[in-house]
Amino acid sequence: MRREQGLRDRKKAQTRERIADVAAGLFAERDYDAVSVMDVARAANVSDQTVYNYFPAKQDLVLDRVDEFLELYRHAVLERAEGVSPAAALRPLVEADIDRYRHADPRLARGEFPAQCVESPVLRRFALEFRERQVDTVAASILSTCPALEPIVARAHAAALISVVQTITDQIGASLLNSGPTDALAADMTQAAATAFDDLDRTFRTMTNGS
Repeated sequence: MRREQGLRDRKKAQTRERIADVAAGLFAERDYDAVSVMDVARAANVSDQTVYNYFPAKQDLVLDRVDEFLELYRHAVLERAEGVSPAAALRPLVEADIDRYRHADPRLARGEFPAQCVESPVLRRFALEFRERQVDTVAASILSTCPALEPIVARAHAAALISVVQTITDQIGASLLNSGPTDALAADMTQAAATAFDDLDRTFRTMTNGS
């Protein structure tokens, strides 16, 4: 029974991944706003309802990993080692994103979150809503580890951290729309992120000095 359940779960995961990959390819080719759920279903050789079963709204085809991203941020800040600032904890995640898209196939990556949120005004609105959730998540994690901080201070610091994340994400997206990040551009983005996070690291240490 457990084996059958495991097989069903794997089949569902494979179907979900296939639909997401097909959608990304269509978005890369035509852009998000020009592709319908019906287009995705036909290209993936499934029914419209099957697409909706896995992705309840069209934007979920692009934003399907937002909860995973939020958990990465939450864990990085909440579980950071003693003496490590939130900025230092988030920096490797941003660097990993830069590196991943530097080596990604731009023909497919163009259909993913960074590029499509730059390209589509509709998705941009959802991306801004996601940014608020990122700030909420990071602020809560900062307060959990530094309860002496005022909540407004923790949220302001979280907003600054996520501003760095969003700026780099937008730069990645813009570069993907223009054939993809080169080695030089990836190096520039990495350096820019390091400069911003170093500044926020110093700010955090000043904020928490003696707290």
